[in-house]
Amino acid sequence: MNVNITSKNLKASDYLLDMIESKFQKLDKYFKSEIEAHVTLSLEKGRQSIEATINAKGIVFRAEDNSTDIYAGVDKVVDRLASQMAKYKKKLIKRHKDKEILNFDDIPDIDASEDDSSITIARHKKFSLHPMSPEEAILQMELLGHTFFVFLDMETDSIGVVYKRNDGTYGLLETEI
Repeated sequence: MNVNITSKNLKASDYLLDMIESKFQKLDKYFKSEIEAHVTLSLEKGRQSIEATINAKGIVFRAEDNSTDIYAGVDKVVDRLASQMAKYKKKLIKRHKDKEILNFDDIPDIDASEDDSSITIARHKKFSLHPMSPEEAILQMELLGHTFFVFLDMETDSIGVVYKRNDGTYGLLETEI
């Protein structure tokens, strides 16, 4: 596993970088081919944050933790990633059984009581998309009191999604085919 570590507002020690590398190497057994893990360490307002994303050829695993102890945060993030792999093992087997991405034998099974293999859609809603700028979409999202908003981007003529991030900033998802 290739682990890319980025730091923002934080000087990571060599010990921390080596620890992150070794912890993420333990997840390497779950994959059949070489994959990349992107780890971002940051310090904002006294809180240390770690975000990790593993993209295994279209299957994305992501976890994050905010705490005062970055070392404990690393452990929590690695545990969450392993837990995600175990939780969705059955679905991944059905979806990717012919592909050589995941090593399903090494992913642990979870208890049947924890298995929520049935996904329930609680609400179905249809709406029409109106051309607008991302700034207008953010304003509309705030007016509705939602945390995301789907719109037709008038600049790119594609479907976009704006969303409110945990730190109070906004994100924009742009589609491409």
